[in-house]
Amino acid sequence: MISNILRTLLLLLLLLPAPAACRQEAGSGTISRKLDVFGTIVEITIRDTDPRTANRAMEAVRADFARMHRDWHAWKPGELTRLNAALAEGRSFQASPFLLPLVRQAKTFWLISDGLFDPAIGAIIGAWGFHADELPKGTRPPLERIRKLVALHPSMGDVQLEDDVVSSRNRTVQLDFGGFAKGEAVDRAIQRLREFGIRNAIVNAGGDLKVIGSHGDRPWRAGIRDPKDWGVIATVELASGEALFTSGNYERYREYEGIRYAHIIDPRTGMPVEHIVSATVLHANGALADAAATALVVAGPQDWMRIAKRMGVQLVMLVDDAGTVYLTPEMRRRVVFVKKPKRLVVAK
Repeated sequence: MISNILRTLLLLLLLLPAPAACRQEAGSGTISRKLDVFGTIVEITIRDTDPRTANRAMEAVRADFARMHRDWHAWKPGELTRLNAALAEGRSFQASPFLLPLVRQAKTFWLISDGLFDPAIGAIIGAWGFHADELPKGTRPPLERIRKLVALHPSMGDVQLEDDVVSSRNRTVQLDFGGFAKGEAVDRAIQRLREFGIRNAIVNAGGDLKVIGSHGDRPWRAGIRDPKDWGVIATVELASGEALFTSGNYERYREYEGIRYAHIIDPRTGMPVEHIVSATVLHANGALADAAATALVVAGPQDWMRIAKRMGVQLVMLVDDAGTVYLTPEMRRRVVFVKKPKRLVVAK
């Protein structure tokens, strides 16, 4: 199997010019920097800006990402883990202005996804072993423990917000913002760059990205990963302010006795999602695109279009485990296929 690192590198090559860490490309007006956060490489590329301003902006983004990595992390010490400890003990928690917007967004995304995106199932995700940098290998999943947690029905519907105070009537609730934190982080990074007067830039977090402006005389261009094979299945050009996010079951998983258990969990069953291998969403709101991509994987081939409409996303592409590609008409007009799909279904 081709490594995830090589897969990511190929995607980065599509975002020309392919930048190196902390370097300015001679004569191109392009300055780039790499950061290691959220368990991936975040790459910031700025064009048509003087080096001093660009470096100051990148340093501000780096500091923002460092705080996000600390206080939004689901299992390493930070504000979110303190909030989860309070919820487990039946206590309320006063959230900071840095964390509170994510709690509010989590409730919104849960509501508009019909509960298919539920950041309150952190305890179930943790039971699967996905709250770890190194995933379990060769061990039986604790299915009985998972069934018991599912029977207690943790949900964002249990989370109560009064001003900045967070509480839950269900002590099984443990918040995990991993399904949309990267999208929120990229949104905030682009906003920070705008505050420095930067007009042309891309923030790329392991293939999930957002852009402003353009790449010289053409739009920014990105690749959509092929979940069944090495490389990309399609490319798409992004308008200024658009974000592209993909959720997939092909990179993070545990395996036992030949069965692969993927990391995207159906909140209704506590079990890994099957059938849909990846979902890609293009939208101006990175956090929404990130959350919607996960919800659409859970929705599956039969329900994805309804959920896409409920969540207000029009530019959507899914790939199922048989290699069938499903698209909205709007996305079909935007993507250029690098590889011809086995079967193409355009929603009506």
